[in-house]
Amino acid sequence: MTEVLLVASARPQFGVLAESVRKFNAQGARVHLAGTFHLEPVAEEVSALGLAEAHQLPRGLSHRSQALRRRASKSPRGLRVWMQSQRDSWLRGRARKADVLVALDPDAVYTVWRLAQYNRGAEAKFGLAAGLKAVETLAAGDGGSRRAAPSVLPPLPMVARDVRRSVESLPATLLRTATARPVMRSGVGARLWRTAVTAPGMPVKVRAATSRYVSEGMRWAGRTSGAALALTQAAGKIPDLALKAELLDEAVMQEVSKGIRPRHLDKATATQLAYADAEFAAGRLDTAAKALNRALFLGFHRVLHIDQLSSPLADDAEGFVAPFHRSKVMRAVGRPQGRRVPAAPAPTDRPLRLLIMTSANDNFLRLVQQHYADHPGVELRFLDLAASKHYKRAAWAATRMLQDRLAEGTSDYQEEVERLMRPHLDWADTVFLEWAAGPASMLTTIDPGDARIVVRLHSYEAFTRWPHQTDFSRIDDLVFVAPHVRDLTTSLVPQLRGERAPRLHVLHNAMDLSGFARPKSPEARFNLGLVGLSQVAKDPKWAVRVLEQVRKHDERYRLLLVGGDMNPKTSRATREYRRDFEAELAPLVESGAVVRVGPTDDVPAELASIGTILSSSVREGCHVGVMEGAASGAVPVVRDWPFYAGKANGARTLYPGDWVVGSPEEAAERILKTTSTEEAWRQAGQRAAEHALTEWDWPMVRKHFDQLFLSNG
Repeated sequence: MTEVLLVASARPQFGVLAESVRKFNAQGARVHLAGTFHLEPVAEEVSALGLAEAHQLPRGLSHRSQALRRRASKSPRGLRVWMQSQRDSWLRGRARKADVLVALDPDAVYTVWRLAQYNRGAEAKFGLAAGLKAVETLAAGDGGSRRAAPSVLPPLPMVARDVRRSVESLPATLLRTATARPVMRSGVGARLWRTAVTAPGMPVKVRAATSRYVSEGMRWAGRTSGAALALTQAAGKIPDLALKAELLDEAVMQEVSKGIRPRHLDKATATQLAYADAEFAAGRLDTAAKALNRALFLGFHRVLHIDQLSSPLADDAEGFVAPFHRSKVMRAVGRPQGRRVPAAPAPTDRPLRLLIMTSANDNFLRLVQQHYADHPGVELRFLDLAASKHYKRAAWAATRMLQDRLAEGTSDYQEEVERLMRPHLDWADTVFLEWAAGPASMLTTIDPGDARIVVRLHSYEAFTRWPHQTDFSRIDDLVFVAPHVRDLTTSLVPQLRGERAPRLHVLHNAMDLSGFARPKSPEARFNLGLVGLSQVAKDPKWAVRVLEQVRKHDERYRLLLVGGDMNPKTSRATREYRRDFEAELAPLVESGAVVRVGPTDDVPAELASIGTILSSSVREGCHVGVMEGAASGAVPVVRDWPFYAGKANGARTLYPGDWVVGSPEEAAERILKTTSTEEAWRQAGQRAAEHALTEWDWPMVRKHFDQLFLSNG
């Protein structure tokens, strides 16, 4: 059976195509169609063609990197089609198996030519007539077997003229040799691509284009780090900062897209910062802001800090951010603007006007809102910035914020924020902003008037870019959920250590723990529980290690997993962690050693079946699941969160010392000791519940919120 792959960038003439497919089929060929045109509106016509399969290729580049989109906007149509299609796994799989590759229109020619470089035994043709002739020739020759003859698509110089004119001067054999997949998988190929991208005397544009060819070939060969290194080495030979920064950006994203921590991240961010500084010095503020934005995006990408079991910030937080804050453009952005007048004291002749703001996530606000909605001394308003596209767009416009800071408040962005926020600031005595993320950066773009600004930072925000572009001199009070989060954030952000720093507070989350005290059956003593496993940082594999240790002594112990699974779409790193975890979990679930409870709306009911509550995380702000578990009478066993272990504050200072363990073996020892008898287990659980209710229950925490809001902190 001869396999034919048709590639189209535009809607074909279906009458002509149907007749050609019939002829292909009559010669024993199976025909597959891949198109970047929109297939859904013509699904009926496509289904009538007699194809073996039709596949929708990506229709745009909205999901790809900003750097790639910039390149695409300046590239010929044929190259843009390839940029859209090259990462499509269906297309690559079909191309590898095809005997004949056919471009149905001129803009698909380059894509078919590139596919032919990875399947050198396939015939590559332009047009249906040429494709039919190739199938006839194959059928007449040896019954449909592949031929090793080279492609008769336009040669490289012709393709190069339409795609990358600067590559014309390179020998066609160099590019063909350097980018073919089998060669890329070999040591010889590695030496060839190093030669290609670092050869002396090569024009800058040619070097950049060649490195991109080579990187692409390496990626197709499955050598992600090699693809990144090709771009990095080429960048090292390029003096132009803009192009150098672009290539290093692409190199970093090669690895990030695969969930790999980039080896040359420091070079990429340093070059973006150098480029930003140069543009800033030349007065090109918009370009400087875009380069700084890209440096911050790369440096604080979630794959580095959120979706891994560690982070560069764990090893040396101040050292990691130092290059950013040495940058002239970053120092200009971080220059405190201050406020024109101090925040007015709380009124004594009327209720306090309190505005609570968030953007979509109000998970920790319910009790706070209820309390102040019913408080006789407070008039409450609530604003969710995500509920309006205008607020939402302004709250997360990172580049526009940076442009405004560099323009010293003269941009149209500041005008937009004034229009959106001034009515709220004029009304409010106190603004309480939940999450120190994009909205905090937006709000501090403008002077707050005499309104008092209070912002709460949980934990997640410390691992993002947002604190580094927030003007804390316009915030009066910054609230943390735990001392170790305060320590980390202040080590990262110079403004928080300066004279204009806001007042710093530590307040526990608002939790109603009284409803968690429910009777536990004797069987619950042998149930370990993990509540919440939707992020890599929760590291549920550690909980499995603990289970394995205790089951060596008594197979009655089980692990109950409460909560939704990790979303594999979050990132490649998350997807890979979940894949490994699922493989590890499968036999334990089958044997009954692990029970997957799944998401629930009634956590107290699930905790009634749990005798030991685990915290397996590598980092936390305050682990609400553990606090709720303790309130239920479960025995807490808390991992000494590796991110903060050995530092001044962490799990050992947030919780009673005997709750915290350093390893799965220590965890098992604590579990076996506290659950050795039902009496010992219930006594340990009672002590945990008493501690939780006296430290973290809402009636206790509420007093601290009242002190913060009603007495100006």
